[in-house]
Amino acid sequence: MLTKFETKSNRVKGLSFHSKRPWILASLHSGVIQLWDYRMGTLIDRFDEHDGPVRGVHFHKSQPLFVSGGDDYKIKVWNYKLHRCLFTLLGHLDYIRTVQFHHEYPWIVSASDDQTIRIWNWQSRTCISVLTGHNHYVMCASFHPKEDLVVSASLDQTVRVWDIGALRKKTVSPADDILRLSQMNADFFGGVDAVVKYVLEGHDRGVNWASFHPTLPLIVSGADDRQVKIWRMNDTKAWEVDTLRGHMNNVSCVLFHARQDIIVSNSEDKSIRVWDATKRTGLQTFRREHDRFWILAAHPEMNLLAAGHDSGMIVYKLERERPAFSVSADSLFYVKDRFLRVFEYSTQKDTQLIPIRRPGSNNLNQGPRTLSYSPTENAVLVCSDTDGGSYELYIIPKDSYGRGDVVQDAKRGSGGSAVFIARNRFAVLERSTNQVLVKNLRNEVVKKSALPIATDAIFYAGTGNLLCRSEDKVVIFDLQQRIVLGDLQTSFVRYVVWSPDMESVALLSKHSIVIADKKLVHRCTLHETIRVKSGAWDDNGVFIYTTLTHIKYCLPNGDSGIIKTLDVPVYMTKIYGSTIFCLDREGKNRPIIIDSTEYIFKLSLLRKRYDQVMSMIKNSELCGQAMIAYLQQKGFPQVALYFVKDERTRFNLALESGNIEKALESAKKIDEKDYWYRLGVEALRQGNAGIVEYAYQKTKNFERLSFHYLITGNLDKLSKMMKIAEVKNDVMGQFHDALYLGDVRERVKILENAGHLPLAYITASVHGLHDIAERLASELGHNLPSLPEGKKASLLIPPSPVLCAGDWPLLMVSKGIFEGGLDEAGRGGDEDYEEAADADWGEALDIGEVDNMQNGDIGMVVEDEDLHNENDEEGGWDLEDLDLPPETPKTATSARSSVFVAPSPGMPVSQIWVQRSSLAAEHAAAGNFDTAMRLLSRQLGIRNFSLLRSQFIDLHMGSHSYLPAFTSAPVLSVAVERGWSESASPNVRGPPALVFSFSQLEEKVRAGYKATTAGKFSDALRHFLAIMHTIPLIVVETRREVDEVKELIIIVKEYVLGLKMELKRRELRDNPVRQQELAAYFTHCNLQLPHIRLALLNAMTVCYKAQNMSTAANFARRLLETNPSNENQAKTARQVLQAAERNMQDATQLNYDFRNPFVICGATFVPIYRGQKDVTCPYCGTHFMPTQHGQLCTVCDLAEIGSDASGLLCSPSQVR
Repeated sequence: MLTKFETKSNRVKGLSFHSKRPWILASLHSGVIQLWDYRMGTLIDRFDEHDGPVRGVHFHKSQPLFVSGGDDYKIKVWNYKLHRCLFTLLGHLDYIRTVQFHHEYPWIVSASDDQTIRIWNWQSRTCISVLTGHNHYVMCASFHPKEDLVVSASLDQTVRVWDIGALRKKTVSPADDILRLSQMNADFFGGVDAVVKYVLEGHDRGVNWASFHPTLPLIVSGADDRQVKIWRMNDTKAWEVDTLRGHMNNVSCVLFHARQDIIVSNSEDKSIRVWDATKRTGLQTFRREHDRFWILAAHPEMNLLAAGHDSGMIVYKLERERPAFSVSADSLFYVKDRFLRVFEYSTQKDTQLIPIRRPGSNNLNQGPRTLSYSPTENAVLVCSDTDGGSYELYIIPKDSYGRGDVVQDAKRGSGGSAVFIARNRFAVLERSTNQVLVKNLRNEVVKKSALPIATDAIFYAGTGNLLCRSEDKVVIFDLQQRIVLGDLQTSFVRYVVWSPDMESVALLSKHSIVIADKKLVHRCTLHETIRVKSGAWDDNGVFIYTTLTHIKYCLPNGDSGIIKTLDVPVYMTKIYGSTIFCLDREGKNRPIIIDSTEYIFKLSLLRKRYDQVMSMIKNSELCGQAMIAYLQQKGFPQVALYFVKDERTRFNLALESGNIEKALESAKKIDEKDYWYRLGVEALRQGNAGIVEYAYQKTKNFERLSFHYLITGNLDKLSKMMKIAEVKNDVMGQFHDALYLGDVRERVKILENAGHLPLAYITASVHGLHDIAERLASELGHNLPSLPEGKKASLLIPPSPVLCAGDWPLLMVSKGIFEGGLDEAGRGGDEDYEEAADADWGEALDIGEVDNMQNGDIGMVVEDEDLHNENDEEGGWDLEDLDLPPETPKTATSARSSVFVAPSPGMPVSQIWVQRSSLAAEHAAAGNFDTAMRLLSRQLGIRNFSLLRSQFIDLHMGSHSYLPAFTSAPVLSVAVERGWSESASPNVRGPPALVFSFSQLEEKVRAGYKATTAGKFSDALRHFLAIMHTIPLIVVETRREVDEVKELIIIVKEYVLGLKMELKRRELRDNPVRQQELAAYFTHCNLQLPHIRLALLNAMTVCYKAQNMSTAANFARRLLETNPSNENQAKTARQVLQAAERNMQDATQLNYDFRNPFVICGATFVPIYRGQKDVTCPYCGTHFMPTQHGQLCTVCDLAEIGSDASGLLCSPSQVR
C-alpha cells in the first residue's frame, strides 16, 4: 500500500474524489465537511452547516457542486466555487446514510434510516421518486454507472436492485396530455417509476454496503456477518457467486477496483483487505492500530483509493505505476505488460523483445521495480520486490529484436537491488550481511565486499563504483580499492540520475533534489511541495525534472523555474534539444516539446556568456515581471532595462543600475513630482549638477535649488533665485538667499519690509551701513535696541565651494557590453546621447564656460502670470523676461559617441574578511552579522543571539575607524587590521583587529575566583557568564591556545553550574532536603581546591544540622583528604566525624549516592548516574536529562541542547 496523503481529524464517514482536480471531500462525524488537496496536502475549505454527523458526500461529475446528507435529515447541495450551500432538500424522516449524483441526469439518490430511498431532481429541487420496500435502515444506495439501475443495501439483510427505466423515460420525454393524466393517477396510487428488479438474500446479518461493477453485471456486498459476497445478474435473475471470508468484524464498505481485477473492502476490524476478483482469494491486508474503517472511495479516473477511519482518512494506491526503465545510448529499455521492450529515440520505433516471468506469489507490488542494462553483453537485470527483493538476469538474443515471443529461463537470485558495474559484472546488495556480491553473467559470485554504511539500496556510479544509500546519507564506494570516494548527508534518496559525462549527479528524494558532483561534493538543494517524480540532464548541464504537475528546470546555481504544466504524471527518460522523451503510467513513450529559452537565457547570464544573452534579448519574446525580478535579484538591472516597456519600472531599474540618462528619459515621460525628486537624489549622489538642477526646477523645490547653487558656487543663479523669491512673495526664501549670498543691504531691506525694524537696525549698524542705520533710528525713536558692549562683530560670509559648478569628474571606463549592444539601433551616431551628463570627460572646464553649457533655465519655474516679456534674446535673469520654454540640460558631450558607466567600486575590506574567514568573530567585525550567526549556529549550536548583540556591535565598531573628509562628502570608514605594519604590501589585507582577547578573559577568570572566595556568588556568576558569552567571539593564533580556550569553557561551565545551584539553595529556606542535595551536588563541581574545600565545609555543615550524620561524615572525610591549610576547617571536620561515628544514620533520604559516579543536569539540578541516558549542550558541554532536548541550555543561555554542531572554531590554524 502506497500512502499518498493522510489526515488527522474526527471520524470520517463519507468520502468523494473530484473527477478532474486533485481534491477529495471528507465528511466527518462532527458535522464538518473538509475539502482537501491530496497532492499538495492542504485543507482548501471546510463547510459546517450540518447539525450532527454527515454520513454521505459526493462530487458532481462536471458541475462545481457537491451534495451531502446528514443526521439532521437534510440533504444539502453546495457550490464549492461560491463556498456556500445553494439549497436544502427536505423529505427524509431519519438519518441519511448516503447521497450520490447521477452521472448524466440531474438526479440525486439518497438512502435513509426511514427505510426509504429517494431520488431527487436537483434542478427543480423536488423529490421525483420514493423507493419503498426495505423494512430496516437503508445503509447505502447508488446508481449503476451505465444502466438505469439502483442498488441498495439494508439492515433487513437484503440487497435490492431497482429498475428506474420508467423514471428516465418520464424525465427524458414528458408524455402528452392523455398520458399525463394516467401518470398523475399512477403517482397518486403508488408510482411505477422504480420497481424492485431483484432481492438478493444470503447475508445472515444486516448489509452495510453494496456496489456495482463498473462494466460487468456484478454486485459486491459487505455485511455485519463479516462476509463479502459477490453476486451476478442477467436480465431475468440474480444469484450469489461466491463469498469472501476473512474479516473479523462488521464489513463497513466494499467496492470493485476500476482499473484492476480486484475487490477492496474495509471493516470495523481495523483492516482494509484486497481480494482477487477472479480467483476470489485474499491478496493483501492493511491494518491500523486503533482505528476502525468506515468508508472507501475510488477515484473515477486514476488509480487512487481513499479510506476513512476513526481518526482521519488515507489516500493511497495499491500498486506502483512507475514503469521500470533503463536508458542506454540511443535506446530505452523498459517493461510493459510482462514484456521487455526497447524504444529507439532516433527512429521513435518501439519493439517487443522478450517476455518477463510473472511473479510466483499473487501479492500486490511484485512487478519489476528497476532495470539495469549492459550494452556490450546485451544483458538486462530486472529487480522486483518479490520474496523480499529479488533479481532476474536475461540475455537478450540478437535475433529476438522484433520477435519477442521466446520465453527464456532467467538466472535468478535474491537481493535488495542489483546493478551492472562493468561490462560483464553486476553487484547485488545482500541486506542481511550489509555486503555486496559481485557476480558474473553466469550468476556466480566473483567477489564479496563489505559496505561502509548500513545500505538499503545500491545505484550505479561509474564503472566499478557503487552509490550506496542509507536512511539519511549516500556514499560512493570503489569496489576495487574498497574505499569511500565521497559522501553526502541527504534526505531519503529514491532515484539517482547521472549526467551523460558522469561529472554531475542528481539525487531525487520525495520532496527535494540534491545536485552534487561525481565526488558527492554538494552544489545545490531544491525543495518542492509537490512530489518529485523523475529527471534528466540536458546538453547544457541543466537538470530538467518532473513533479506530479510540472516539468521544471534547475540551474547549476540552484535557481529553478517551471517549463510546462502536466495533465498526468510522466517519467522523463532522455532529452534531445528541446524534446523531452517520457514514459507515462500506461508505459507509452511520449515526446514533449518544450520552450527552453528562459532557462538557456538564465544559464547564459550565470556563465557570463553575454553575447548569447544579447542575441536572445533581441530575438526572443522573453519578458514578464518574473524575468525582470530575476535580473534585478541577480544584479543585472541594466539588462532588465531593455525588457521593460512600463516607464515607472524602467525608471526604477535605471536608478538601480545608476543609468541617470535613462532615468531622465523616463522621468520626463512620467512627469510626476515624486519621480523628479528621486531622480534629483540619485543625480546628486553621482555629482551630476545639471540634472540635479533640472529635477529641482521641475519639482519647484526652491529651497533645495538655492542650497544647490550655494554648494556648487553658482552665485549668479543664486541671486536670480532671490529675485524669484521676491516675486513669489516668499520672504523666508528671500532672506535665506540673501544670507547665502552675503548680501547685507538686501537682508536689511527684507527685514525692514517685513516690519522687523529693530532687527534691521542692528543688522545695518553691525555691518557699518551707517546711513541706513540712522534712517532706521529716527523711525524707531525711543525703542532703539542697544548693542552689547565689548563684543566684536564678525562678518557672515558663505564659504567658497570646493567644486565650482560643473559635474564631478568621472573616470574614463570601457562601455558595458549591454549598453552598447542593446541601445536603440535607430539612433544616429552624432545625436547619440545628446543628453548625457555635462560631465567633464576630457580637459577641465573653465568656470566661465559653465554658464553657457548650462541651459537648464531657471525661468521656467516662475508662473506665467508673474512675468510676461520675451524680447531679450539672451534669456537673462531680468524679472520681465522669464517665459521661456524649459530645456533639458545638455548632459555631457564627449568626443566618443558612447555612454560610459562609472567604474564599479573595488571590494570593501570587510567583504575580503568575510570571504577569507570562517571565524564568526571576523564575520561580526566585518559587519556581516547574519553569516556570523549562521557560523555560530553551525559550529556551536547557538540559537539565542540576543546575549551576543553588544559583543557583535563592539567587534564591528572596534575593527573600523572613521575619518571625516570634506564638508559635502560622507564620513569614510577605514578597516583596522590585525598585525598591520608599514612594511606590509598595501594590496595584502590582514584579518580584522578584534576588541576581545584571551588575556582579558584570564583577568575576568581571576576576578570570578576572587568573588567566589569572598562568597559574592552573584558577582562571580556575572563574571563567569560574561566569559561564557565572549568565548564564541575569541580568536587565537596557535593550536596550544585553542586547547586553552576549550579548557576555559569547561572551567567556566563548572563554576556557572555550581554557582547557580548554590544561589538556588539559598532561595530554598523551607525545603531542607533539597538544600542538602544542592549543597552535596555543589561539591561534585570541578572547582579550584580552595573553593572545593569551602563547598565541602558548607555541605558538611548543612547535613550535620539536619541530622544526616552518615552523609556529613562523608563530606568531612573528603575535606580532610584535601589537607586543608586552615586549621579551623580541619578541626571542625574531625569533630563532625567523631559525632557521626556514634550514630551513623541519616535522618532523611537524599537523592544522592556518592559511591555511584554521576553528572548533574544543568536544568533540573538532579544527578544523572552512569549508564542513564542524557543529552549535552553542544557549546558548554553541560549534561541534561533527555526531556530537555531542543530547549535552550540553562548554563550558557546560548545553545540548543542536543543539537548537532561541528565544534568551536576560534583560530585560523584550525582551518589550514
